[in-house]
Amino acid sequence: MIFFKPQKSKRDEKKENLQVNVDLGLITKMNQEFAVSLDLNDTLKTALQVIIARINAQAANIFLINEKKKKFECIASLHQDYLDEYELDLKDGVMGKAVQTKKCIRVGNVKKDVREIAEFYFDLDNKTNFTTYSVLCSPLIAANECIGVIHCLNKKTNDKLFIEDDRKLLETLSAPAAFAIRNAKMAKEMVEKNKIQKEVEIVGEIQKSLLSQNKKEPFPVAGINIPAKIVSGDFYNFSDLGDGKYGFGVADVSGKGIKSSLLMSKASSLYRCLSKTNFSAANLLIQLNNEICETISRGMFVTMLVGIYDSNKKELLLSSAGHEPPIIFSKDGIFSNYTEAGPPLGIMPKTKYMEHKIPFTDSSMYIFTDGITEIKNPNGEMLGAEGFQNYIKKYQSTPNNERLKIIIDNIIRAGHIQKDDLTIVTVDSK
Repeated sequence: MIFFKPQKSKRDEKKENLQVNVDLGLITKMNQEFAVSLDLNDTLKTALQVIIARINAQAANIFLINEKKKKFECIASLHQDYLDEYELDLKDGVMGKAVQTKKCIRVGNVKKDVREIAEFYFDLDNKTNFTTYSVLCSPLIAANECIGVIHCLNKKTNDKLFIEDDRKLLETLSAPAAFAIRNAKMAKEMVEKNKIQKEVEIVGEIQKSLLSQNKKEPFPVAGINIPAKIVSGDFYNFSDLGDGKYGFGVADVSGKGIKSSLLMSKASSLYRCLSKTNFSAANLLIQLNNEICETISRGMFVTMLVGIYDSNKKELLLSSAGHEPPIIFSKDGIFSNYTEAGPPLGIMPKTKYMEHKIPFTDSSMYIFTDGITEIKNPNGEMLGAEGFQNYIKKYQSTPNNERLKIIIDNIIRAGHIQKDDLTIVTVDSK
């Protein structure tokens, strides 16, 4: 027995070809509109407006996947704005099935075909006074990655039911929508990243302005700070107190990054303010500690060394809050350390810090942060105090405003890899 395939009438063929042309034109229009805007909100709005009109749906939503929360988040909606408040599990319902299978799913009649959906749909209906009759849900796939779903509810016909042609159409329209949303997300992330980067650069410039500027000899104090990144967790300052006295301070915040740099900005601002009123090394640390203890985050602290060089009396007055012991190098080639120290700032309020006098003649003192001695060569070996001392010996005769940069440049040139802020302040006796 021979079966003959019924021939399509010219009218049917014409209607079918017209539909294909309409769909292709719609896809082309979507791509053109998406290409104009990289704004995520505009893209989402455009996508929903085009899709809901073509599918002829009562409501439509776009849910994107929040990878951190492992949830669907409704970020765009037409005629169901209240869904912005909802987060849904990735494994539940039609949306979960669409993501798992990477296929567009149609539930023709919710009430009859409950096996296709999870109970949360009914729960949502109860909470929102919305009645779901039929569901279309297509995954948004870009570069083989599912980033979310387009979710359409209730066709605007008498029976409110979607048909198979609707499913195929939504599946087709989802592809350009997915790429447009992905591109818009990437553009938004790029803008945010650039904005943050710019703000970080501004913070870095502010920090640099808080550092004292080196002066030509015979000014006895000089400093240098080389941040590991744009912002620094180190700080130094020095000033002429008059009558042959010079004040100085060096600090290092625990940790790295923006959080540490902000704390350092606060500590340095407090230091600059307090040191201009009554410069006493120990009292300065006491006041700084009390202020920082009030607002510091748990687990953070600041090490700091504060001092005064009296060129007339040929002595140093030093007070340390858990800072690296400074190295003192005499002109006869002998190294010594100042090791007295109280606890770091920000740990114990109302701490009493001590001040010590040290004879200081024909010598140089080097105050530094741990980034100097802990810097490592390619073999993982730290420079250490001895390695640092070798550079001090080698370049001691260089003027102080040049010496510190030469020391750090040569440490880096020797193959040491900077991963932390590098800060050195030197005080030369007159």
